[in-house]
Amino acid sequence: MSRYLLKRFLYLIPVMLGVSIVTFGLINLAPGDPAELILRSGGVEPTREAVEALREELGLNDPLYVQYGRWLWRMLHGDLGKSFRTGRPVAEEILSRFPATLELTCAAMVFMICLALPAGILSALYRHAFLDHLSRLGALLGASLPGFWLGLVLIYFFAVKLGVLPVMGRGGPEHLVLPAVTLGFGLAAVYARVLRAGMLDVLGQDYIKVARAKGLKEKWVIGRHALKNALLPAVTLLGMSFGHLLGGAVIVETIFAWPGVGKFAVDSIFNRDYPVIQGYALFMAVVFVLVNLLVDISYVFLDPRIRLERGK
Repeated sequence: MSRYLLKRFLYLIPVMLGVSIVTFGLINLAPGDPAELILRSGGVEPTREAVEALREELGLNDPLYVQYGRWLWRMLHGDLGKSFRTGRPVAEEILSRFPATLELTCAAMVFMICLALPAGILSALYRHAFLDHLSRLGALLGASLPGFWLGLVLIYFFAVKLGVLPVMGRGGPEHLVLPAVTLGFGLAAVYARVLRAGMLDVLGQDYIKVARAKGLKEKWVIGRHALKNALLPAVTLLGMSFGHLLGGAVIVETIFAWPGVGKFAVDSIFNRDYPVIQGYALFMAVVFVLVNLLVDISYVFLDPRIRLERGK
């Protein structure tokens, strides 16, 4: 297990290097001069001399490979640089906003699981019945609705028309309802369909028939035998969904003015804040890799037939 974990952690190196190269190359292809944008955001009319002076100060006049090498060297020492816009270290900016994004993601995950788990199980147990058709229709609808459109519809009905839920900012639990539903509804539909397919496959296995033939209660057959084995593909999706929710929170945080990492990244893109964009991309890549590692490890505990072979 320790060798497997070490090898997985070593995979972080080429992944992070590739992400940093791609991100650095793409943001430098975007139009506009970050020095000019910084001066304009500070209320200063950008003259040619002022722009050139700021570009020299920020090191933007150096060749791209020099800029990338300088940033990579700082990154290896734990320094992601400083934000062009705020002047604060990028790591501090991201970490100070990450709890808000994590809170929203966890709330969306809870909503997603509470909706998808019973929908997937009931749909499989009552195959081709009314509950199955209703669940599949809801899953199709949820997978088809764009998240930003659903968010705007929820804002219109629950905030504008009914006035029962707040629409902007981070506060009490009521502030979490609309963004969490917006973020988790689409994935709940996908998760329910995957769980239904897994349950249908497991319920047809011989050991389920044997368990029922022995006279075990149906709740034990479903809960301890069928559901546990049907969760394997669902856990894979769940791990990927967690990373997707963290990344997908960019749009939702912008719509609901949620003060998380996603909204900060969007603002940084508009302001051409290179260090923040690079730091955000690298941070999200680390989160995805670590989540996938945890999913791989969880397989061993969910299914004792799975063993980590040496050298894999």
